[in-house]
Amino acid sequence: MNKKKAKLIYKHNSFDIIEDGEYVLCAVSGKEIMLKNLNYWNVDLQEAYFSPEEVNKRVKNLKKQS
Repeated sequence: MNKKKAKLIYKHNSFDIIEDGEYVLCAVSGKEIMLKNLNYWNVDLQEAYFSPEEVNKRVKNLKKQS
């Protein structure tokens, strides 16, 4: 069975599903994140993260760019 990638709008405490699907991709690692397991995202960048490890990597990278 083929899984379908969802399109979301990330809000501060929730997200809106723009296109139905089962998963989104982590912006750092590229790993699939099932929507039921999606816990980490950045509202300003509108991107999802697989785990706190990926969040930390993104934050460090953003600080380097500043």
